[in-house]
Amino acid sequence: MKRLKRIKKKYSGRDTSGKVVVRHQGGQHKRFLRLIDFKRDKIGVTGKVTSVEYDPNRTVDIALIQYSDGEKRYILAPEGLRVGDVVVSGETVDVQVGNALPLHVLPVGTFVHNIELTSGKGGQMARSAGTAALIQAREGKFVHLKLPSGEIRKVYGNGYATVGQLGNIEWKNEVIGKAGRARHMGIRPVVRGTAQNPRSHPHGGGEGRSGVGLKYPKTYAGKKAVGKRRRPNKYSDKYIIQRRKRKK
Repeated sequence: MKRLKRIKKKYSGRDTSGKVVVRHQGGQHKRFLRLIDFKRDKIGVTGKVTSVEYDPNRTVDIALIQYSDGEKRYILAPEGLRVGDVVVSGETVDVQVGNALPLHVLPVGTFVHNIELTSGKGGQMARSAGTAALIQAREGKFVHLKLPSGEIRKVYGNGYATVGQLGNIEWKNEVIGKAGRARHMGIRPVVRGTAQNPRSHPHGGGEGRSGVGLKYPKTYAGKKAVGKRRRPNKYSDKYIIQRRKRKK
């Protein structure tokens, strides 16, 4: 399956200019990127599951599909999908685990994953291990989805989604076990601000085991670490019906 794999390049949290934009990332074990079919656009073409494999780049397992026209593709493996099962995409296919259908034809109460926000763009929501969104209602051209976070959001009904909950549900309970394994995963150590020197962090310095000692906690860049968020609102916030966190 060399055609479906690429060598994963290592950027270590740096942008095109070489500046660190994401901290605590570093060297990791050599990996292959598996090309995942998030679009599920082989409409009406049946595919047979030939294997369920581990993917080091994501928390959920992936399934290799052999389509009837000879093409092979990887998809995210939902819970209950086994080797030998048949999957297919389309508006008139059965509502069963692994099949992909438009949201507007799926019955209320169906659990789905790999959900498209824009038709034809490919699945963008509910793609990690153990996640699934619940179809709660229909409203015109929209479908109401309850996401794993508890948020209820309107999504266009012409976008495709795959039936079922993603597998590897117990992934969140796995213990890394040692620091060396985290380094193999590309995770570098995180150091407390109070343990650093004053030049490296606003919390640093002081005699003995001193605390923050400021008016308010700060990030390493000197900005407020508590209180209101600095992230601007997104254009798609108007589609949120109920937020995952209730406003006080």
